[in-house]
Parts: sequence; structure tokens; C-alpha cells
Amino acid sequence: MTHAGVFGSGSWGTAFALVLADAGTDAVMWGRRPELCEAVNRTRRNPDYLPGIELPSAIRATPDPVEAAEGADLIVLAVPSQTLRANLTTWAPKLPEDAVLVSLMKGIELGTAKRMSEVISEVVGAGTDRVAVVSGPNLAGEIAQRQPAASVVACADESVAQRIQHACHSPNFRPYTNTDVVGTELGGT
Repeated sequence: MTHAGVFGSGSWGTAFALVLADAGTDAVMWGRRPELCEAVNRTRRNPDYLPGIELPSAIRATPDPVEAAEGADLIVLAVPSQTLRANLTTWAPKLPEDAVLVSLMKGIELGTAKRMSEVISEVVGAGTDRVAVVSGPNLAGEIAQRQPAASVVACADESVAQRIQHACHSPNFRPYTNTDVVGTELGGT
């Protein structure tokens, strides 16, 4: 079974954790606010970002990045794009060295004009075969309501993209794969 650490407990991080859980992947969400993590664990809802959505028991939340990353095959990054570098600099030493790093973020880093996958590679020192992106014409609220959605999983290594595809493919969420990371990121931006 695949295990994911989802770094970000906002709308998109929570919705993607739900997609992972629906696909049979356990997910531990990291959130910066302990009270929100406690509410998610106690009520099975994210009261601040997706209050009307019940979350599967395969999702739990923690304010501890070490706990979120422990044993993860996938590290899913779902923080605001302009906070990625600072957050990832703190988290990088705590991440499993063989985990695939999955960006859900859209945008270009101000000041460097780097795509999020480039920031991830630079900060973590991961090769392009370990960095993937997920993008699509998706809205977190619709995905959390389990409305049908399609998305793209892109990685330079097609077999890694297929692993992520398998980890998040559910009856309502259909991911397609390709190796065009640049095109996928820029299309999402």
C-alpha cells in the first residue's frame, strides 16, 4: 500500500488527501495550525477549508512534519507557491530520501521565475525522476464533493508518473500521465 505525506491542509491539500484515501492510499496531512489538525482528527472534517465534507478515516492530520513524512512513499506539496522555498528548506532534512515529491502548486516563484518543480529539485537536491506535478482544470471543492474530474500527472520518469496515477486514481478522479513536466506546470499556471 502506498503511503503519502500531504504537506498543506488547505482546500487543495485536503481535497487531494481525500482523493488519495478514496484510491486506497493512506494520507497524513501536515498543517501549520495544531488546532486545525486536532479538528480534522476529531471531527473528520476540515472546518476552515472544506467544512461540509466528511473525510475518510485513512486521513489524519498533524502539525509535526516528521510525523507527516514518516514512512511516506509520496510527499505531496500543497502549500502556497510563494511559501514553498521557505517551508521546504525546513522540511527537506525530515523527508524520506527515496520518496517521490509531488507538486500540486501552480505558479512561478517571484524573484527567480522558477517553476515549483525547479524549486523542489533545487531545495531538496532531488533529480527530475523524483519530482512530479499534478495539474488540471480542477477546483478543490468540486473534487472534495467527488464530482468527476480529470488531471495530469507529469514526471520525467514515466514509471513514477504511473505510480502516482495508481495512488490517486479513484472512481471520481481520473489522472492521465505524461513526461512533459514543463508543459503541465505552465499549462496549470
